Amino acid sequence: MKYDNITQAKFISRPNRFIAEVEIGSRRETVHVKNTGRCRELLIPGCEVWLTAPGTPDRKTKYDLVAVRKDNGILFNIDSQAPNKVVKEWLETQDYDLVIPEYTYGSSRIDFYMERGDSKYLMEVKGCTLEVDGIGYFPDAPTERGVKHIHELIGAKKAGYHAILAFVIQMDGVSEVRPNVDTHPEFGVAMEEAQAAGVEILFLQCHVEPDTLAVKN
Repeated sequence: MKYDNITQAKFISRPNRFIAEVEIGSRRETVHVKNTGRCRELLIPGCEVWLTAPGTPDRKTKYDLVAVRKDNGILFNIDSQAPNKVVKEWLETQDYDLVIPEYTYGSSRIDFYMERGDSKYLMEVKGCTLEVDGIGYFPDAPTERGVKHIHELIGAKKAGYHAILAFVIQMDGVSEVRPNVDTHPEFGVAMEEAQAAGVEILFLQCHVEPDTLAVKN
């Protein structure tokens, strides 16, 4: 996926999880942060960030903050909507006969339903933006919704579906995502249960540019 326009800026502060203060040249601007996670190790005063201007009428903020360069030099896409978009593009190259986004299964809305021949697939997508010493971790904030989705995948696997939990790694150089049990122990337990039940855990490595996120697998 590619953003139509991109602007470099300097991060100043994040007054709350929805907005940030940045400098574009000598101008200060309030921008929307497209990630409600903590991102504390990324959004550090003075770091490089990149913005996109979607041009939506009547917005309170002109720009969305979508990418940031960490102090180790790695560029991260932190747009929480990007993983599903990039996975949809990727799935369309994987020879499925049918791909349906936002599929209702049980009491949840699962990100993708696919068919290939007589086989039926359900895939839940999680974006990973937390990296420590070359390893990705998820989540960076507690996610009861994420645990619920994993339980739905376990049920789908028992019902005969191919069930997939896909992590979109929104940075270069990371090939594995582990559960962040320090932040949300229940998510780690749910992942162990999923693996034991036969749910496929898929790590989608990506290449990141300020204006691009693309699956490398």
